[in-house]
Amino acid sequence: MADIKDPENTLILEIDHGPVVIAMRPDLAPNHCARIKELAREGFYDGLLFHRVIDGFMAQTGCPQGTGMSGSGQNIEAEFSAEPHVRGTCAMARAQPPNSADSQFFICFADSTWLNGQYTVWGQVIDGMDNVDKIKRGEPVSDPDRIVSMKVAADVA
Repeated sequence: MADIKDPENTLILEIDHGPVVIAMRPDLAPNHCARIKELAREGFYDGLLFHRVIDGFMAQTGCPQGTGMSGSGQNIEAEFSAEPHVRGTCAMARAQPPNSADSQFFICFADSTWLNGQYTVWGQVIDGMDNVDKIKRGEPVSDPDRIVSMKVAADVA
């Protein structure tokens, strides 16, 4: 596993295909990072499906209903930045209004520069992208993969 430099700002996702380590970017999105850590510590993401997975683009998760139509119930004000959406970027999904992000997020399979400046980038996969690449594709996904658990590295013994 990757060398974790800042355990308080690193997430460890265990997905059906193995571990994924995400370095969070509180320098870009402090409010989003704080909310995601809060939800992770509550176990909110454990068991959630990758409900929208588009080949060559991204894998989206974070919807408790598995439909892409719900969240935790707390919107977060947008924290857009100039950080590019590249392979392994983690960013918030949202509806049309800019401040509609909640708990849903996506991981880019490939550079997706048309998203730059329009979605809040909050992290980058630093290990386990090969496991992300194995997530089943579909919109909706038939027999979707899931997050087994999502933990803040500082909380893992």
